[in-house]
Amino acid sequence: MAGRKPPGPYLCRMTLREAKQFLMAELSAVYDTREAANITDWVLESLTSLSRVDRIVKTENLLSPAQIETLKHYNSELIRHRPVQYVLHESWFHGLRFYVNEHVLIPRPETEELVNLIIEDHSNAASALRIIDIGTGSGCIPISLKHNLPQATIYACDVSAGALEVAGKNAKDLGTAIQFIQQDILDATLWQQLPEVDIIVSNPPYIPESDQSSMHTNVLEYEPHLALFVSNEDPLTFYRAIAELAQTKLARSGTVYAEIHEDLGPATMQLFSQYGFAQTQLIRDMQGKDRMIKASGLTSR
Repeated sequence: MAGRKPPGPYLCRMTLREAKQFLMAELSAVYDTREAANITDWVLESLTSLSRVDRIVKTENLLSPAQIETLKHYNSELIRHRPVQYVLHESWFHGLRFYVNEHVLIPRPETEELVNLIIEDHSNAASALRIIDIGTGSGCIPISLKHNLPQATIYACDVSAGALEVAGKNAKDLGTAIQFIQQDILDATLWQQLPEVDIIVSNPPYIPESDQSSMHTNVLEYEPHLALFVSNEDPLTFYRAIAELAQTKLARSGTVYAEIHEDLGPATMQLFSQYGFAQTQLIRDMQGKDRMIKASGLTSR
């Protein structure tokens, strides 16, 4: 701790330069240097509404007393490994800023690739599409799709009332009309309430419980396990439900798009084939991992 100013008196008066130094020093005890720097920049931009360039120009500007107190609060949360997205209640996805809290997963870049795949496949659709997102969480998938496919009618369901509250807030804040439905997709007796659609998209829970031992603390302690984990005995349970739902709710010319566990690609493809999908495609993400599946050509209804 030699050479580091004590947090008490030091925080009574603080320039932007000192704020950056303080936060970097605190976060470097928890994160590697690069991640600490990225989080520091994100926090300061959120706190001051100044871009990185503006903060460099105004490096000797003083923070207000309220900003200093907020910075202290953010720091206390971050050094306990609480994800910065939950601390700031914001996460960027597909160029849009989403509100997030612990009721929903933090949107991942891999899921943006799933959204991009649908947009690329259907940007020139001759008729208005009907799309349903299963396990919508923050609403990042349906809202991003609506921004890029404005003529589509989009539905989104989730079992969690807390998640739907977050998704509804995001839809309102981002000016998108999404029809939200609270439903447990694993309960087939409720499927009659769902609409017929041309596209089913989902990023369902797919991580076997046994994988918890290799996961980061900030994920295990803060992100909702309901949206992450499935039993070791049946890791494909949600994909089976989606394939069965498609038998009655997916148009014959329709398509299923889903994010998957990188180790379960072939097994997931086989499952959809068994449920009558003539074309199943395994798609890798930008990291070269099996991450998405696309299933179409439903031969049985």
